[in-house]
Amino acid sequence: MSAPDGSPVGAERSIGQLFASATTEMSALVHDEIALAKAQLKQDVRRGALSGGAFIAAVVLLVFSLPMLNFALAYGIRTWSHWNLAICFVLSFAADVLLAVLLGIIGLVFAKKAKKGQGPQKVAASVKETAGVLQNARPHPRAELPEDRSPAAIESVARSQS
Repeated sequence: MSAPDGSPVGAERSIGQLFASATTEMSALVHDEIALAKAQLKQDVRRGALSGGAFIAAVVLLVFSLPMLNFALAYGIRTWSHWNLAICFVLSFAADVLLAVLLGIIGLVFAKKAKKGQGPQKVAASVKETAGVLQNARPHPRAELPEDRSPAAIESVARSQS
């Protein structure tokens, strides 16, 4: 097993190596958080596009299909029920309005989901939290090494630190 810079774990590393390793890891963390923000923005944009598409579909349905749909539906109701033709046209219009309302509700649901999307805000909070932790980081105090550098003395210091 080895550290990110290739030196074996447990081996004493210099301050320069530790700093280089920390810088590399921080750079990777920042790049990952930027990628996360991009992915969350894409998801929010997609939801917004779906919402707009549903609203446009509702408008297109009402504008272009009402005349033909109303005639076909009204004459179909008249053929089936033998009611007055005016009542059949009113029922046909009511069916169109009901379908438009349904598409409008679908558009609202997607618009609310897109508005609730807190992707960039979550990433910004995560970045601030990471920066706060790094600003408050302090080096661990090291125990004084005994003058006696025998293996038993070094092992006793290591045990007291863990």
